[in-house]
Amino acid sequence: MPRLTLHAVNEGVVAVHLASGEPVGHLKRIGGVWKFKAMGYEDGSLVPGGGPLTHQHNRCFATLDEASITEGLLEG
Repeated sequence: MPRLTLHAVNEGVVAVHLASGEPVGHLKRIGGVWKFKAMGYEDGSLVPGGGPLTHQHNRCFATLDEASITEGLLEG
């Protein structure tokens, strides 16, 4: 299974990247949970809610556990 990596941006935002380094979204702390915000690129422009994980846009996680987030986003 491909892995995702998490990269802290600030206290309430964590960037989510594929193992290849490609950014696929952010986790934002909203109302006590971490909500995934998918993103992608089309013709060089950012597409909020798009990209390879668009079907997981707005999925919520209780904790920033890389293994469970990878499982949830890639297998869920």
